Amino acid sequence: MTNTIHQALKALEAQLADKQLDVNAAFLLLEHVTQKSRASLLADLRETLSEHQSLQFDELSAELLTGKPIQHIIGEEWFYGRAFIVSKDVLIPRQETEELVQGALHRSAKLFGNNPIQVADIGTGSGAIAVTFQLEYSNAHVTATDISEAALTVARRNAERNHAKVTFLQGDLAQPLANDKWDVVLSNPPYIGLDEASSMSSTVLDHEPHNALFADENGLVLYRKLAETLPSIMKKPGLIGLEIGYLQGESVKQLFQNAFPKGEIELVQDMNGKDRMIFCEIR
Repeated sequence: MTNTIHQALKALEAQLADKQLDVNAAFLLLEHVTQKSRASLLADLRETLSEHQSLQFDELSAELLTGKPIQHIIGEEWFYGRAFIVSKDVLIPRQETEELVQGALHRSAKLFGNNPIQVADIGTGSGAIAVTFQLEYSNAHVTATDISEAALTVARRNAERNHAKVTFLQGDLAQPLANDKWDVVLSNPPYIGLDEASSMSSTVLDHEPHNALFADENGLVLYRKLAETLPSIMKKPGLIGLEIGYLQGESVKQLFQNAFPKGEIELVQDMNGKDRMIFCEIR
């Protein structure tokens, strides 16, 4: 006997809660299995799952209960209103990074108006920043870099899926960008200190790429390298936007104030009131 949507939902929510996992994943899994929107699911809670749906739901629920991220099970995550393919090779896009993109779009419009601009996304991962910026800013010519060829494969698929025109280059940080000058440079680099691993969720530690999470020098090494290399490739006016760890604000701000003594450095908090972004305007 198969369950109704409501019965399946409540049973999985209880199991997830018992394991201290995200109960919201139950709804996302049911959306995937039934191919219904959230609104349709809510309207059809009394509907019975088909035998095929029930078997698929049970199989995927077992994976979910091991701590595997729901995004890896269904193969995608939404970012800025668009679906992005995700895999074990890229960091799952987060809501905080949407705020980085939103802030960069707003500041770019003020700095450059409708003029064409050259934009780089360093360490693109899934391509979420690069693809979104290109689609939201019509005159942006966007290039995205990553040291991981596997990540670039995912990013290229996301650009194609979302009909974005992005150039992808493999290489370490800003190295592939050295022969050009850039109006806007964005990055969400690895910024978690290695000593923080013990306090992190196993869902993240066991399933997301460590080279996209952790960095030396208490998570600051890549910001230091960017502060050293970006001055030679930035145009004036120019904009740099970086996502940071919530305890790194003053340290990263000082690195970029030293690199751009005449730049306007802004430390911005996320929706939860935590330091999350650094914007550097170069004039």
